[in-house]
Amino acid sequence: MSFGLCDGRVQWACSDEAGGGPMGVNEDEYWVPEHVREWLRSLGFSLPLEDMEPHIRAWDRWMRALGDFYDYRDTDGVGRVYEVHRRSIHPAMRVCREWGSLLLNDRTQVACGDQACTDWLAAWMARTGFLASAQECVVRAFGLGTSAWALWVDAGAGEVRVRRYDARMVVPLTWDEEGVTECAFVTRAFWRGRAVDQVQLHLKGAGGTFFSPGESLGEGVGAGSSRLTDDASEGTYRIVTACFDRDGNRVEPEGVCPVYDTGSVWPTFSIVKPAIDNTRVDMSPYGQSVFADAVDAIQAVDLCYDALMSEIDNGKMRVFLSDVVFDVERDGKGGRVSIPFGKADCTVFRKVMSTEDTIHEFAPTLRTEAQARAFRVALQTLGDLCGFGINYFDLENVGYVKTATEVSADNSALMRNIRRHEHALEGAIAGICRALMAAERRLGVELPDEGLVRVTFDDSIITDTTAEKRQDMDEVAAGLLEPWEYRAKWRGEDERTARRGAARSGPSAAGLGRRRPDRAAAQYTAGAGGAAVGLALARGTGRARAARNGAGAGGLRTTLDAQRTAVAAPRMEADGSTFFSFFSSAVKATLRPSTGPRAPREAAGREHVKNS
Repeated sequence: MSFGLCDGRVQWACSDEAGGGPMGVNEDEYWVPEHVREWLRSLGFSLPLEDMEPHIRAWDRWMRALGDFYDYRDTDGVGRVYEVHRRSIHPAMRVCREWGSLLLNDRTQVACGDQACTDWLAAWMARTGFLASAQECVVRAFGLGTSAWALWVDAGAGEVRVRRYDARMVVPLTWDEEGVTECAFVTRAFWRGRAVDQVQLHLKGAGGTFFSPGESLGEGVGAGSSRLTDDASEGTYRIVTACFDRDGNRVEPEGVCPVYDTGSVWPTFSIVKPAIDNTRVDMSPYGQSVFADAVDAIQAVDLCYDALMSEIDNGKMRVFLSDVVFDVERDGKGGRVSIPFGKADCTVFRKVMSTEDTIHEFAPTLRTEAQARAFRVALQTLGDLCGFGINYFDLENVGYVKTATEVSADNSALMRNIRRHEHALEGAIAGICRALMAAERRLGVELPDEGLVRVTFDDSIITDTTAEKRQDMDEVAAGLLEPWEYRAKWRGEDERTARRGAARSGPSAAGLGRRRPDRAAAQYTAGAGGAAVGLALARGTGRARAARNGAGAGGLRTTLDAQRTAVAAPRMEADGSTFFSFFSSAVKATLRPSTGPRAPREAAGREHVKNS
């Protein structure tokens, strides 16, 4: 894959797409090298990574189930030291993956104010696999507290892509309470067989700045502001790229553009963080891991799991056999040696110098039931502390399939936390999409102004989306929701496209909105000569039920059964067009003055009461 800002002549082989694979000094993980930190300091930047790095390192080890808790040394009764490894189900990683799958999937939609931009974004996401990569970005963000998306431009090929980074590779440069406005991203790549550290600074302005490989760190840089940010042009974002070898020397690979103007007034990156306040470092631009306050629960889960597995392993049946049942062989020295059952067999033992009880079995009683209860409590505690609710990881509540409505009713805490995280994630997705389209316009792609960018998350796993759609169709029928609003909400269309689609659904579909009930009432409730008209639409059938009508003595009575105007449609298409046609025909067939055999009888009854 391409590396850096390439002019099309050179393609670099990058170690990973935005930090997905582990690379670094120890070849199993990657952290910002010291020479890169020194270079950033020489430019006048302070590095907030240094305050958060101990916490990020600790969260990273919990995600990978590494550390003294899992691998330690113990001493037996005679003083011998031996190594012990504790089994783990990687509960920290499981928590992060659950949040990633709950928040993002392939049904997530990004809609713009202009339909052309919406269609272009959908095609781009399908072509680049953005949503699958974005889910992994969310997983790392919830584990390490922070991750990011940043634009990557191949100007020669006219291609813009979005790469992902996690907290180990993100270095915010300018930030305040509103968020991060300038940021650096550090990764490792290989060029001609050599490992190279690449630094990309996404800065607002910095036009015309160029760093030659011959510059020494700090040369020409005063104690004041950075020369990167002193430029008078602050309109658009630029990407500054610098490369270093492992010894910290500046290198300038061929084909890498040192400064590129993206043409975007929007930040060319987006920071992804859980909707959790950072209580580890005040005023830090980094976020906090979703399991930062649940480390003890993670330990409890793995302690119970390891105890449960050890109980099963140690509780295997043992068989003790007398010497007389073992075959013997010569050892080459004239001696007789019993033939063992196998070195790996720890369930069969030989009773030395014994001829009684030829075969003796021993099966210890297992305590797995009590340990399983402890394991269940540990899982419930972990789920509650990580925002899932106490029943999400419950082992005893998965015996039957639940509907989305039951899930949302039983786990209101999960629903509230999902909404909080979705609001935070929507801003990050919308921001990188705006920057992406601005960079594409710079490369010559004809795209109109995107307008408002909104993200529609797929919550069908935890919410009953079908019931919500049916409720919205009922509101359309009752005049509380316009048909085009329904299409814009559930199909991700802009207002103009939604109105046009609603108009094509039927002659009356475009008018089935908030004004329809008033027109119907005005047209069908006025009776000539004091006649009273009643109307009720039977739910689900579309047939009118004749209401009691009659003319009083010279008076005018009109009744309208407005309580039963809602029509519940059967299962129909998601766009609601079939429902609109059904409702239109029902209205034409039923909205008329009620006549029938009941009206004379009712009038005769009132005359009888009057005479009496």
